[in-house]
Amino acid sequence: MIIDIHNHADYHGCSVRDMLSNMDTYGIDVTCLLSWEAPVTDYDPATKYAFSPLSDMPVPFERCLYYRDAAPDRFLLGFCPDPRRPDAISRLRAAVKLFDISLCGELKLRMMYDNPDALRMYRACAEYALPVLVHLDYEIPNGQKHPWPNYWYGGGIEALARALEACPETLFIGHAPGFWAHISNDEQYKTVSYPQGPVVPGGRIEQLLEKYPNLYCDISAGSGCRALARDTEFTRGFLARWHDRVLFGRDYFDNKHQELLNSMQLPASVLYDIYEGNARRILRGGDKIRRR
Repeated sequence: MIIDIHNHADYHGCSVRDMLSNMDTYGIDVTCLLSWEAPVTDYDPATKYAFSPLSDMPVPFERCLYYRDAAPDRFLLGFCPDPRRPDAISRLRAAVKLFDISLCGELKLRMMYDNPDALRMYRACAEYALPVLVHLDYEIPNGQKHPWPNYWYGGGIEALARALEACPETLFIGHAPGFWAHISNDEQYKTVSYPQGPVVPGGRIEQLLEKYPNLYCDISAGSGCRALARDTEFTRGFLARWHDRVLFGRDYFDNKHQELLNSMQLPASVLYDIYEGNARRILRGGDKIRRR
């Protein structure tokens, strides 16, 4: 069984029918659809073409719910309110009660992820056994001048480290370029979104995995795939050490992540954890996911 913990409704014009067909093509049994609730100031308007045309928010929760209602045995729900809103925790609790959400995500906002409002929401997530999936991006200039010179999210790996320390009962899932750049113990994260070349052992991700048992890794998107592909000899060892803390996700509709994982001749027990076992263990209600 394969559980994709990271995808989005209406993403790149993909309808619910398209997504189900795509999942069948690549043998994906269940997908967790994540909302992305962000004000217009927090995302690049040039990327709006890829998201829902039905809202100012990139991925409104209502669209995730529409997909789940269309195929309840194939979709799980992720929902993350903006913790800066005074009703954030009330909305989170309502989503648990009314819609049986499986995780809190995607948190992708131009704010420090250890600010007091965020910490308060993480602690509420722990009460409901909801892991929190966070997107990290550094402030790397991309040549754009308007409306912002770049789009940073989360405040970097150290803000995540402080949240891990402050909320030990909350499970966090790291994702995106600002997270995966730290698979290597080098300084490339300061200048490029997608570092290349051999991995230098002792990266910040492994340091945090060793120190904080509440940290997990989402391999989705180009960031996760590139990080694992840049040095496959290192990656085999990384996955052998941390297979119980790594989750399969795509954040798109291709099959690059499966192709990479399946090419590395990993033990069946490692692949089981990444594709299915860890999701079953940490997602709220994950132990109830039925095999098709």
